[in-house]
Amino acid sequence: MGRLFIKLLGLILLLLGLYFFGQNIIFVSGYYSFFYRSLPASGSVLAIMAGIFALIFFPRETGNFGWILLGIGIVLVFLSGGVILRPTSLWNFCVAFTALAAGYKLLNQGRINF
Repeated sequence: MGRLFIKLLGLILLLLGLYFFGQNIIFVSGYYSFFYRSLPASGSVLAIMAGIFALIFFPRETGNFGWILLGIGIVLVFLSGGVILRPTSLWNFCVAFTALAAGYKLLNQGRINF
């Protein structure tokens, strides 16, 4: 019972950290008058989908190729201008990072070393 509670607490802290980080990230899409301006946006969606598909369904066969596709997709998201990063306070960043790190540590090891 105690180990399950620690894992659940870790998951809750991890999601709380992602929530605090996600408050200041805005994903947008737009209408492009020329087809070549939407290529990075379309490429990012396709690369991220292919990377997730490769990592979930073929982890042994694809090796690091899925991670490479995810990285390319994330870079293309930023190149397409589809991500707006709002300014954040230092307090919000510290709370989000602490919750994310503590949740990850609890989820993986079941304890936090101070």
